[in-house]
Parts: sequence; structure tokens; C-alpha cells
Amino acid sequence: MHMKRTLQAKHKQDGMTLTSFVVVLAVVGFAAYIGMKLFPMYQEYYSVRSAAKAIAAEPGVGDMDPSKIQSMLFKHLDINYSENVKEENVKFDRIDSGWRMKVNYEVRRPLVGNLDVVGVFDISQDLTRGGGTD
Repeated sequence: MHMKRTLQAKHKQDGMTLTSFVVVLAVVGFAAYIGMKLFPMYQEYYSVRSAAKAIAAEPGVGDMDPSKIQSMLFKHLDINYSENVKEENVKFDRIDSGWRMKVNYEVRRPLVGNLDVVGVFDISQDLTRGGGTD
């Protein structure tokens, strides 16, 4: 009698049904799909951020003309294959120790049907006369 109950208890613990497995697989697949759409956007953002930090480390960058600084930025971005940052997205404000470079841009990627994923990125970097980041 005791043996029969143990077998029945084990039989009830079958695990995941095919339907629940398909639902879990669909959720994981959709999350992976969204991740594949978002990854290039954030990879580009980190490339722009690292390019801005590299320029800030240049000695005497705070005394340079903004057009020269912008040219340096786009040379860095060409190396990193950035395609969404345009010249009109880069602005310079005068600060006491040099320049504050602001890079504001938007990336739009199609997701499903008529739905898009939109990323709005805003990067600000101080460019001082001595070089180095503040």
C-alpha cells in the first residue's frame, strides 16, 4: 500500500507541459529579439561616450576651435562605425576652463509591424585646457 502511494506521488510530478514550454520559449524568444534590436543602439552610445572621453583627455583641447574638436570626434566615430550622430547633433558651450561638448541624438529601429524602438541619447563632456576629464 505504501509503495503504491509513492508511485502515484511521483507520477503527479511530471514537470512542464508542452504548452507551458512553448509559452516560456515564446517569452524568451521575444526578449532575445528585443535585446538584438537594443544592443546596437547602446553599443553606439558607449562608442560616442568613449570618443568624448578620449577627446577630453587630449592636452590643450579646451583651447581648440570647436570645429577642430568636432572633426576629432567624427574621426573617432568613423573608427567605431557610428552612423546616427550627425554634425547638427554636436553643440559646444563655453565654460570657464574650456568647452562643454553636448551630443544629443535619437535612434529609431523598427520592432514589429508599425512599432518602433526609439532611443534618445544625451552625452555631455567637459573639455578643459589642461586635458583630462572633470
